[in-house]
Amino acid sequence: MTQTERPLDVVILAAGQGTRMRSALPKVLHPVAGRPMVAWAVRAAQSLGARRTVVVTGHGAEQVEAALEQPGVAFARQHGQLGTGHAFLAGADALSGGSDADILVLYGDTPLLRPETLRALLADHRAHASAFTILTGELPDATGYGRIIRDAAGNVERIVEQKGATPEEQAVREFNSGVYVMDSRAPSLARRITNDNAAGEYYLTDLLALYRDEGATVRAFKLDDPDEVMGANDRAGLAEAEAILRRRINAGHMRAGVTMHDPDSVRIEDTVQLGRDVTLEPGVILRGDTRIADGVTVGAYSVLTDSVLEEGVTVKAHSVLEGAHVGPGSDVGPFARLRPGTVLEGGVHIGNFVETKAARLGPGVKAGHLAYLGDVEIGAETNVGAGTIVANFDGVNKHRTTVGAGVFIGSNSTLIAPRVVGDAAFIAAGSAVHEDVPEGAMAVARGKQRNVEGWSRRYWGAMREKVGQKLPWLAGWLERQG
Repeated sequence: MTQTERPLDVVILAAGQGTRMRSALPKVLHPVAGRPMVAWAVRAAQSLGARRTVVVTGHGAEQVEAALEQPGVAFARQHGQLGTGHAFLAGADALSGGSDADILVLYGDTPLLRPETLRALLADHRAHASAFTILTGELPDATGYGRIIRDAAGNVERIVEQKGATPEEQAVREFNSGVYVMDSRAPSLARRITNDNAAGEYYLTDLLALYRDEGATVRAFKLDDPDEVMGANDRAGLAEAEAILRRRINAGHMRAGVTMHDPDSVRIEDTVQLGRDVTLEPGVILRGDTRIADGVTVGAYSVLTDSVLEEGVTVKAHSVLEGAHVGPGSDVGPFARLRPGTVLEGGVHIGNFVETKAARLGPGVKAGHLAYLGDVEIGAETNVGAGTIVANFDGVNKHRTTVGAGVFIGSNSTLIAPRVVGDAAFIAAGSAVHEDVPEGAMAVARGKQRNVEGWSRRYWGAMREKVGQKLPWLAGWLERQG
């Protein structure tokens, strides 16, 4: 088997506690652009076609493993935080099934590392028949990083940590990222790493000397963008990583045909799918499994989570959609809220301050203003008047209502579930409907109006002093009444 034909195994080190994050959530599970940080490393490994991927867990192991459980991903526990060399061995021991693979080491807190960079690293490693290749970067000031010291041939001679570096070595700008590709000797050599140092830990960087002692060449592959290996160690680092990924994601969508009026204000998680000629106005947030088809416009400051928008949909400003499916040509908002289980078929109009939940609205349904439609199915071309409420909850259970096609529901009506309203029925404004309405019938369910003559003069006259202080216009009216 040639080097280029060898399989690839990946070990992801994700056992650290991350005390600087100051969180009950394990550091590597903090989300960045829609995925836990460690999930970015798993995704990168999968993009390389890794044969096996082992995530080394420690702090919060159960949570981390539950979040990443999927085919092709295995786990190894690091019992005791004894350094990167110790963590690597825990992962290497879980790589059962042969010793013919190259091994790539990644980290659970570096979400910015691009799959393209890793493919180039692996290609360089194999093209030069390298035994050990280090991914490096260059900074104007590499303070805090281990420095890469090269020999006359340009290969890596050693890594010098900040504390042990001479002034000349501290001036070196090339740094060690901690990402390595190694041949199949790495696990056996790692067992020879000692903890003979001030911290009493096993450092994976000590592998370099062990490889060189065997006469192996150690290469460095330099990053074009050192931000790729930036770790997120605290909340500030997390926000910085989020900003970088957001710019990448937005740029990718714009190159694919999406218009953003103010891309710096738009936040799109990596899991979102967008079609061509989509327009996103300022402040839009798209999360989770949201899929938006061609020609959709999402208005300013709208938030969409796990929702599907079909072609030609318009979502107007300040609308919130969660777990909703909006059919072609429909429009929603402004200030509308579609809750989980909402399905709008083609050409539906949902206006301002309308809320839906577990509702299915047929083609051409219109609900223009101030309505609550929960646990309801509404037939095609029905008109829902302003202030309509489907009273779906009796204090203990939720009940479902069915409204037929072509129904007219007058303003300020209440449908007390469970109800069935037949096709072409008419509900008079202000009705509290507590019985089913047959097809083609009109329901009037309100008290008879009674006008009491002279009531205002008697009532407000008795409160004349307060009226004079607070409602001068009413006091004037009372004076004119004598």
